[in-house]
Amino acid sequence: MARIQTPQRIRGTQDIFGEDQRRFAAVLEKFDQVRKLYCFQRLEIPIFEATGVFARSMGETSDVVSKEMYTFDDRGGDSITLRPEFTAGIARAYISEGWQQFAPLKLATSGPVFRYERPQKGRYRQFHQIDAEILGAPEPAADVELLVLADQLLKDLGIAEGVTLQLNTLGDAATRDAWRTALVAHFEAHKGELSEDSLARLEKNPLRILDSKDPRDRPIADSAPDIDAYLTDEAAAFFKAVTDGLDAAGVAWTRNARLVRGLDYYRHTAFEFVTDRLGAQGTVLAGGRYDGLIGSLGGPETAGVGWAAGVERLAMLIDEPAEDQPVVSVIPWSPEAEFTAIGVAAELRRQGVSTHIAFKGNEKRRFEAASKAKVRARVVVGPQFGDQAIPARRGIPVRVNEVGSYARAGEDLRELILEALSRSYEVSRVEPADGGFNPDALLRPLAK
Repeated sequence: MARIQTPQRIRGTQDIFGEDQRRFAAVLEKFDQVRKLYCFQRLEIPIFEATGVFARSMGETSDVVSKEMYTFDDRGGDSITLRPEFTAGIARAYISEGWQQFAPLKLATSGPVFRYERPQKGRYRQFHQIDAEILGAPEPAADVELLVLADQLLKDLGIAEGVTLQLNTLGDAATRDAWRTALVAHFEAHKGELSEDSLARLEKNPLRILDSKDPRDRPIADSAPDIDAYLTDEAAAFFKAVTDGLDAAGVAWTRNARLVRGLDYYRHTAFEFVTDRLGAQGTVLAGGRYDGLIGSLGGPETAGVGWAAGVERLAMLIDEPAEDQPVVSVIPWSPEAEFTAIGVAAELRRQGVSTHIAFKGNEKRRFEAASKAKVRARVVVGPQFGDQAIPARRGIPVRVNEVGSYARAGEDLRELILEALSRSYEVSRVEPADGGFNPDALLRPLAK
């Protein structure tokens, strides 16, 4: 018989478990807490869209569209793409679902995104992002709120130290057109010295040359004219309002005049939170204002600003979260108490008490399992017993032990457990006695 080949994880994907999962969950939980403080609504959008949604929003010549998207034809012949980012899908939903009536909208989401690129530290082909967007708010105060939210998130995650907010302005449309013309003239004058990639960008997306990593391009990019000389009064006032707002909120920032976004629909603010703790891939959160995006997708001209952050990268930076530990382990004293113990465990869980119960083993083995589970106490359950003629002496005997011994647990913990059980049982405390199974209480089910 041929041996069945064991399936392997696809390159660039990950199975998240144990400490990695606890870190991952801690980032998402903190994001959810902080976005509620800023009144951002949670939304869910499809993992895949029509390919044109991303091709138009991210630019046909961008590396993501030309090299990295997971694109395929479905059985109906339509070109479908797994989302490489969130913003385009949110913009599509804003148009197709008629969300203009709710503007301004403050939205937050998270989930998997897909890019076919070389896997490296903190980057995968299927990875995860958190995302925050404000649609329908052209005021600089919207940029400030998003940046303050991001700053608080990083602080609450405990990773703000060593992270720097880099900020730049891309100006308004008039600013960008004038600056683009000056950049093209500058790069044309050095055309013979540019890399092949930058020569291609010169024709279609010259701003991207400014962030080229090719050493042949760096001297030319570094000597290119700054945007400040081309800012209109309105664009300069917008940027000042953003920086003044950040100062008022106590958010530290630094200017990076070479921070750009290549596509024409980007306006005004561009920003990145960067760190040196992740090597070359030092950006942990990035975004900007994209006032022209929704219009480029066929919707009404609508202001927009947003950011995204990689969950995996943030998870690498936070302190290891504590492992969740159950409060108690429920242990049957004998095989006859097996189903009674299951009922006691179910009731403790219904009352919000994290409860461990082993699936098999004698009393000794279950005590050992409780110790491995690192519970705070053990609830030992005996079989129902008592003098059938005297109702007050009938019931399910339970004892709350310390872990690692047969000693009674402390009074506070014992009372917490017995109080939780009192929602479904009449609990009669029992004075300790010597010998045999020595319960703390007898439980009698309450009438339903």
